Amino acid sequence: MNVAVIGLGLIGGSMALDLRHAGLATSLTGVDQNAENGEQAVALGLVDRVLPADVALRDADLVIVAIPVNALAKTLPAVLDLVKSEAVVLDAGSTKSSICRAVANHPKRAQFVAAHPIAGTENSGPTAAFRGLFQRKTNIICEQERSSEHALTVARRVFDALELNTIFMEPEEHDKHVAYVSHLSHVSSFLLGQTVLDIEKDEKNIFALAGSGFASTVRLAKSSPAMWAPIFEQNLDYLSQALQEYIMHLQRFHYHLLKRDTQELNRIMSGANEIRRVLDGIELKTQQQTQQQTQQQTPSSSTVKI
Repeated sequence: MNVAVIGLGLIGGSMALDLRHAGLATSLTGVDQNAENGEQAVALGLVDRVLPADVALRDADLVIVAIPVNALAKTLPAVLDLVKSEAVVLDAGSTKSSICRAVANHPKRAQFVAAHPIAGTENSGPTAAFRGLFQRKTNIICEQERSSEHALTVARRVFDALELNTIFMEPEEHDKHVAYVSHLSHVSSFLLGQTVLDIEKDEKNIFALAGSGFASTVRLAKSSPAMWAPIFEQNLDYLSQALQEYIMHLQRFHYHLLKRDTQELNRIMSGANEIRRVLDGIELKTQQQTQQQTQQQTPSSSTVKI
């Protein structure tokens, strides 16, 4: 399969590596506005070559669009214009409503699969890409009924090769959920990092006291602002709602702290401890799904186990 990857950063580069390793990509062509990124991607073996979009897409069987979400909605219609009639186009955007609206009336809409593989690190660029990024992670497909059976079959082969567990959602439902479990955590990490940096200006020894808890909490603050600012903007309504609820919880905690109400603080934290049960359950379910896939999957299988 001739694969074209638009956007040669962490997500696009890691997909390319896994698809090559799985044998799905017999040819990998990259497209990137940043010439340095393109050179690095070739040097690192992420892609075989880097070409202009019109040339790269002309003969592609599969096109993966892994660029910032504010550019996705503008770029996808042009990508669909360029691809051949049997080609399949996938995106990896972290928001889905605006992207799905952008191609809703495109004559080649059925060739497009709106996807969100939920995986990443705080690093960016071609050098951040690595094999196995998506292993045992969750992938979301939106508006599956708008994609052709051929497009979905190819998409399933890709997501199987990446070892993703796929579920299906409507775009609005997707955007609401990721506002809470992904976007809010990034905002929190960015602002916690900024708060500590402000204090550090006057208290030079504060980082000498920072332990693993602080490091893990602010890890996401090392993420690319160029990537995350557009995501926040694209999901403004749901993220704003999530932030309002988060601020309310912070204010409530602050109030009981000022009242020296240790009993109520303990109650709040005990309630939050319930997240352990939820996360442990998700981890167990993921392990079970992975075991089922290992037992049932054959080299020619293209079935996604949900």
